Amino acid sequence: MQATAALFLVRPLTRPHCRCLHGLRGGVSLAPPRRLARGPRCSMSLSIGGSGAGAGGDRGFSYEHIAVFPRYRMRDPYKLLGVDRDASEEEIRSARNFLIQQYAGHEPSEEAIEGAYEKIIMKSYQQRKKTKINLKTKLKKRVEESPSWVKALLGYFEVPTMDIISRRLFFFAFIAGWSIATSAENGPAFQLAISLFSCIYFLNDKMKNLMRASTTGFGVLVGGWIIGSLLVPLIPTFIIPPSWSLELLTSLVAYVFLFLGCTFLK
Repeated sequence: MQATAALFLVRPLTRPHCRCLHGLRGGVSLAPPRRLARGPRCSMSLSIGGSGAGAGGDRGFSYEHIAVFPRYRMRDPYKLLGVDRDASEEEIRSARNFLIQQYAGHEPSEEAIEGAYEKIIMKSYQQRKKTKINLKTKLKKRVEESPSWVKALLGYFEVPTMDIISRRLFFFAFIAGWSIATSAENGPAFQLAISLFSCIYFLNDKMKNLMRASTTGFGVLVGGWIIGSLLVPLIPTFIIPPSWSLELLTSLVAYVFLFLGCTFLK
């Protein structure tokens, strides 16, 4: 019994077959393990904050495939748009539209083009405004340098506000339309009387003298009627509607004189 146990302990144990990476082991040929196939690696670079990023050193994005306006950093708006200083507004607008279409997508270029266009338009507006002010100043200076009789004549006139002018123009236009609408039934005598009294009322409001306002209003009506009677026959007949009489046309001219007299006389 003891001899059997000793033989068992002395006899080497049989090892099982095991796999290895290369060669033979336990009578079995093993191939090297396969590596997993990997696809091509994708790499993407983004230039952020670099001095040479994109075109012109723009921060935050690289404009590699976008056309960049080469003059977008210029301070002179005329040189930036490529127009002369005496170019018309239509030429400036055309240059702006062309450049916007040419360099669309590059935000700094678009902002520079729009900014230059706005600066030029604003400068043109300010120059026109100054020109109007200069015209008023020149006109006032010309009046001051005019002879005394011209100053005395201009002293009888004044230019009221646009609100007053528009309201009185509407009133006398209504009287004229009323006269035309009722010309087939009777003459414009009633409408002439209303326009005369209205003119006297407006003049008295400025002159504060009823006698002077009445005299001025009646004189304006007579002067308008005389000038209308001289001018109306000179108008070609094909312009005048057949239903309009000579009296109606003369009264229309008188309405114009009454409107001008009660609005601009003082």
